[in-house]
Formats: sequence, structure tokens, C-alpha cells
Amino acid sequence: MTQILDGGASVGAVDSSVCLSGIATDLSVALQADAPTAADAPAVADEPAPDTAAAAEPTPVNGFEAFGLHADLLAGLSAIGFQSPSPIQLAAIPELLLGRDLVGQAQTGTGKTAAFSLPLLHRLDPEQRKPQVLVLTPTRELAIQVAEAINSYAAQLSRVRVLAVYGGSDFREQIQQLKRGVQIVVGTPGRVMDHMRQGTLDLSELRSLVLDEADEMLRMGFIDDVEWVLEQLPAQRQVVLFSATMPTEIRRLSHRYLKDPAEVTIRTKGSDGRRIRQRYLVVNGPQKLEALERVLEAERREGVIIFARTKAVTLTVAESLEAHGYDVAVLNGDVPQTQRERTIERLRDGRVDVLVATDVAARGLDVERINLVVNYDIPFDGEAYVHRIGRTGRAGRSGDAILFLTPRERRFLSGLERAVGQPIEPMEVPANATINQHRLDRLRERLTESLQESSCREEELALLGEIVQRVASERGCTGEQLAVAALALGLGGKPLLLQGEERWATNRGGREGLREVGRDRERGDRDAGRGDVSRASRGGERSGPGAPERQDGPPEAHMERFRIEVGWRDRVKPGNIVGAIANEAGLSGRSIGRIRIFDAHSTVDLPKGMPDDVFADLQRLRVMNRELQISRQPQ
Repeated sequence: MTQILDGGASVGAVDSSVCLSGIATDLSVALQADAPTAADAPAVADEPAPDTAAAAEPTPVNGFEAFGLHADLLAGLSAIGFQSPSPIQLAAIPELLLGRDLVGQAQTGTGKTAAFSLPLLHRLDPEQRKPQVLVLTPTRELAIQVAEAINSYAAQLSRVRVLAVYGGSDFREQIQQLKRGVQIVVGTPGRVMDHMRQGTLDLSELRSLVLDEADEMLRMGFIDDVEWVLEQLPAQRQVVLFSATMPTEIRRLSHRYLKDPAEVTIRTKGSDGRRIRQRYLVVNGPQKLEALERVLEAERREGVIIFARTKAVTLTVAESLEAHGYDVAVLNGDVPQTQRERTIERLRDGRVDVLVATDVAARGLDVERINLVVNYDIPFDGEAYVHRIGRTGRAGRSGDAILFLTPRERRFLSGLERAVGQPIEPMEVPANATINQHRLDRLRERLTESLQESSCREEELALLGEIVQRVASERGCTGEQLAVAALALGLGGKPLLLQGEERWATNRGGREGLREVGRDRERGDRDAGRGDVSRASRGGERSGPGAPERQDGPPEAHMERFRIEVGWRDRVKPGNIVGAIANEAGLSGRSIGRIRIFDAHSTVDLPKGMPDDVFADLQRLRVMNRELQISRQPQ
């Protein structure tokens, strides 16, 4: 069987000789419609049967019900807002439910993760604790994203366990989880092979193998590893292969290892992503709210959607923005449908400028005046990111999308770039000077608009003029002085210009930050090689072997002092400490303060406000094959 689907509508024949009982009619109706992606997820209604005028209108149903999926699986899909299948899901799910092999050609963002996950979840035996599904991905970032997506689909399946295995993570922890029992393993070829060779990954009960982004695995040189894994699997297994392109080597792989596969090709229409300017900034968790306020001040837009991961975060963000004078509304799972409709209407007609929403609540949202999307929390996969930024740049208009990343989340950036097929540009948190210039420009524009289009009636204008004349006469002031006083009155007691310390330069991240870390590490190593490790540019100091421990004064006001359990006996150098901490905490090397090395330990000064999760990761970080075991020093 071969199906070719063009964006949303079927343009090829469905000639499968076997069809699931009871869903053929529903699928034919859905395929005739211009079906949107599951990321957009508007409801799909059954076509009403021709009858008398008194016939009742059909009730919209979840389009996934037509596949006959388990009720718990359908409940999980409804909880995350999936209502109607995308074209690739319409084509692939019935074939995979029948146990057929499948070759799918589709870009990221078309819904392929759900296309293979849902039928394989439906066919799982939750009582069987050995892996039944193996998903191979080219990168650890994609492995994490796919595992998180499958977990979200299986949220109501309490006994189903999903595990992501990839290089760079704790091998022993993965072994423990495999021993406890998992049904689905998502991993990179190298780490999967390691587990198979050590006997910690038992695939004797495997039912299905999924090769996700096969062409990317070919490009990265993993095809030989993939073939090795395929040759170790049980003879009776289902193989699913998804690839954005079909080079000769991938086609050969499918011919050799897949048996009479169904073939599905999604011809995507021209992407709207090119009309959307996409940028990201790296900021520590405790500073995200302040950074958001700065971004909104500098990026003036008529309509903004801010995406947050949880209902609690939407409320926190909305309350903070409301306190700063923004017209804000919230959309989350607790908002009833009637209020949701009123909120969208207020956003559409300009009574609300900023909407803070979760993914579920904002699915299917289409408001043309939205020209900025802020991903306050990173989405769990590329498809969700494509859905989010698609709320702007509608109807041929341009738009902007800004992504907030914590230092630990930077590793997901490349996966999101693959999802949209273009690079995401780095940006800095707007500085005081930028924000102040925007404030002055806005004030001037508002004053000009007030002169041109006064909202006061004639009698009110006359009264205002009388007040101005009386005050000028009583106080002996000029018209210019009165105008300045009126402008100050309009500020409501708030300062016009932003003052104060700017800490954002120490939080640079992204690719530029990584290059800075690399340069700092090289400088540290060169200094150590010359025997001069004082690193005076950062106030660093060395205490030689055998030197008594002494404190030479507290850290600077914006720094905290930490103790780490590596010292001269471990042959550690300042460059080793700088490089390890900078990479893990997402700091530039220059933002790391004084380092003092003693026989059995060292001290290092780091910026205040380190997030708890970064601190926990640093405790397990290894330098010179020893754990840092970092701890705060009492001041």
C-alpha cells in the first residue's frame, strides 16, 4: 500500500487489503476533510446525515476514537488537547495497529511521533516488564523529546514505563530502571548497543522497532550500528522507519529489513516558519520573570502570547505582568469554555494585549493580531514548538518568536532548529539603555496621538483649558512647565527611566557563551602550564600544596563562596574547575570568581542565585575523575 498525502488532504489511493473493522467510514470522512495537524488540534465533527430539518446536529467527537484505541489512551490524548489526527496519523495508525511494517517520509512537526506511538501503546502488554518497543533516534536530545512525548500520550496508562537511554547519562541508573521493568525504550544507537552487549537490555520479547529520522542517522554515520541492532532482534517483529528524505542507503535498509511495508509520504506545504523571526535567550530560572518584563518592554507588540508549562506558572506570570500595567488574560485547563471564548474575543478585538497560556488551552487558537510568541517554558518536543510559534505569522503576516532557555536546556536547541528547519538566533536580555529608549519613544507617540485624536468632549476640553490657564496664572509658570508637569502626572508616580544594576552580562549563554567558556578554559590551562595560576582578571588565587587554609575576606556582594572536594592532590588546575563549572552551569568563564586550591579541597566564588537543579548537577560533576561534591561555605 502506498499513500501520498499533500499537507492536509489525501491525493493518493488507499488500497490496503485489510482494514480495521468499524473505522473505514470514519476514516474516509476524515481523509476527505482538509485535516489540520494534531499540533493545531481543532475538533473534527462527523458530517451530518441528510435528513429532515428537524434532525439534530451531530456532536463533535475526538477524531482518534475512530481508530478504536483504548479508553485510557484516548483520555490521555484529550487531556493534552489532541482532537483530530494529522494526515500522517490518519494514514499510519491503521496500518500499525494491524502490525504491518511501515515506511514514512515526513518532516518533523507533521505529527509522526504520535503516528507511531499511539498504535504501539495500544498494542502493549502492560503485564510484560521486558521492553516491547525500541525507538532509535540519532541524538540524545531527540531521544529525550520522544520519550517525553510518549509519556504524555500514556499519562493515563499507569503501568506503562518509558525509558530514554543515551550517552552522557548515568549508565548505572539506566540499568536499575531496566531491571525494574520498562515496556518502551527510546535511545541512541551507541548506548542501546552498549546495553545489549552487556546483557542489561533484553530484547527477546521485542514486538516493534522504530527508526526515527533515519536519514539523520545515516548522515551521522550510525547506519552500521542500526543494522547491527536489527540483526540481534527477534525474527518476528514490526519495523517502522521514518525519514524526512529517502536517500539510496535508507531505501536499501527498508528493502532489506522491512517485510511488505506500507508506505506513507507527506508532502508538506511551504512553511510559514520563514515569516517568523525566531530568537532565544539563556537566563537562569529565578531571573526569568524579570527578563520577561524586559523583553516585553523592548519588543513592543500589539498582541502577545506567552506559553508556560503549567497552570501555576501561567497565574504567576500573569499576576506579575498585571502588576506592571499590562492588560493580561490567562488560558489554562481550569478556564471554562465560555470564559475561554470571551478571553479569545477580547484578545482578538484588542481589549487584551497579553495572553498567558498552556499548550492545551491554546490549541487551535487563531488570532491574526498576534505578532509575538514567547516560549517562557521550553516545549516538550519539536512538534509543540512548531505549534506554539505558529500562533504568529498568520495569514501571510510576519511574526516574532522568542524562546527562554535555562542553561541546562540549551542542549534541546538543535532539536527545535531541526523541527523548524532553520536556525534560531541568539539574543541578549534587553539592557537599561534599550528599555529607556523604548519608553521615551512610546511616551512621544502617545503624546502625538493625544494631540491628533483627543477622546475628550468639547466641554471637557474647555474645562481642561480653564484649569491650565488658572494654574499658570496662580503659579506664574510657562506652558512648557505645565506640559512637563502634566506628563509627570501621567506617569502615576512611576520612574520614567530604568535605573540600577544590570546583571545580565554574567548570564550569557548559547553558542557565544560556549565559545567564551572555551577561551577561558584555554587561558586557564595556559596559565597553569606557566606556573602562574593566579588568574588575576577574575581575582583567582592559588594556595600551593601544603599551604594553610586561610580566608582572605568574604566574596564580592553578588557572589557566593563554595567548597569543592578536589585539590592539589588530585592534580586539579583552575582551568579544569572553570571549564567544568562553566559548561554545566551555563556561565561564561569571566563570571566565575576567585578560585583557591588547597591540598584536599578548593574554594570557588560563583554568582548568587544558582538554581537548585543546577546545584544538584554540580554536586555530581566530576573533575579529574573525582566528584566536586560542591557545598556552600558559611559566610
